[in-house]
Amino acid sequence: MSSTASGTNGTWRNWGGNVRARPAREVAPASVDELAEAVRRAAEDGLRVKAVGTGHSFTSVAATDGVLIRPHLLTGIRGIDRAAMTVTVEAGTPLKRLNRALAREGLSLTNMGDIMEQTVSGATSTGTHGTGRESGSIAAQIRALELVTADGSVLTCSPRENPEVFAAARIGLGALGVVSAITFAVEPVFLLTAREEPMPLERVLADFDALWAENEHFEFYWFPHTGNTNTKRNNRSAGPERPLGRARAWFEDEFLSNGAFEVVSRVGRAVPAAVPAIARVSSRALSARTYTDIPYKVFTSPRRVRFVEMEYAVPREALVGAVRELKALVDRSSLRIGFPVEVRTAPADDIPLSTASGRDSAYIAVHMFRGTPYRAYFTAAERIFTAHGGRPHWGKVHTRDAAYLSRVYPRFGEFTALRDRLDPDRRFQNDYLRRVLGP
Repeated sequence: MSSTASGTNGTWRNWGGNVRARPAREVAPASVDELAEAVRRAAEDGLRVKAVGTGHSFTSVAATDGVLIRPHLLTGIRGIDRAAMTVTVEAGTPLKRLNRALAREGLSLTNMGDIMEQTVSGATSTGTHGTGRESGSIAAQIRALELVTADGSVLTCSPRENPEVFAAARIGLGALGVVSAITFAVEPVFLLTAREEPMPLERVLADFDALWAENEHFEFYWFPHTGNTNTKRNNRSAGPERPLGRARAWFEDEFLSNGAFEVVSRVGRAVPAAVPAIARVSSRALSARTYTDIPYKVFTSPRRVRFVEMEYAVPREALVGAVRELKALVDRSSLRIGFPVEVRTAPADDIPLSTASGRDSAYIAVHMFRGTPYRAYFTAAERIFTAHGGRPHWGKVHTRDAAYLSRVYPRFGEFTALRDRLDPDRRFQNDYLRRVLGP
């Protein structure tokens, strides 16, 4: 087990650059036994413990001034059970490594988000999701997990073994312990046909229910200061495989969506008055395209332009009204928004702290280029989302506290009671958890 004390260069920063922490020490366990020992030693030293993934959360959910657990040695596939159609992976395994390994085995997750840089435990612990009519978040695909609790015990959790811990720890915010391994449901690899095309915002909103019902995975991006969107429809296909040509994929996904977008984002940050004109050009830059490929090559895409993000889940039936209110807000304000607004959906699930817990949900994500003032925009957007009973993504910027969250999560008390039992001394506490879960 490698261990390093924080010195002059011992500051941890997240991907978005808006969170930093100085832990007393960092530990990189290479096994679940070493992880359990690190937790026990932290308790002996009176230090709190947090595990980090790749820092893709925009909140301080993983920040600590105690012991920071680095997961990069806890990686790899423990085993594949083809009879049960499950795969068990170490918690620090990056999603991109899991996706590629599964594809080599002729397997796939059913659904996933659009970024695959995160570790499996970081992604699931904060509720990372894609979009789906019937298929939910990555955490909803968990069939078992292994958890190191505050006293160094190792719990195996499933619907049959420690079922109450399993129910909550699938999205546990790091509050119940440190996840050391996860077992996911998988299925034989399949093909998705992606149909991406521009569409006027008013048409998307007028036809939203039909677009949702007719497609397994529907999402759209609205460009503020315009009436334009780019829509994405992903549906299972019998084939044949028709991936994007390498040149077109590079031009649209790397050059336009990353390289050129980085440049215009920098221009917009320096000259805010230029943002509406830039938005009109950006919203017309991508043309319609259709391609067929294996799931992770369709669901995920490179995201090299750094940003800060807020995302809320509202009841699906409230989506159209909330987006209209957001557009009206931007149109009547002096805000200059250079990043598109992303809209996705998920079916209700049974995870206590899932943003889709007990209700069909729609997600509205607002972004600002890193280094651009975002608080005025996010504050105004948050007022709209909370007026609809919105639930903030646990890993994205928000200002909600336990008093609000206990009202919008019917099973909130179930989670906090379990936390009291598993971590009475708050070994896994930090400022963020104190705010969102209560002291």
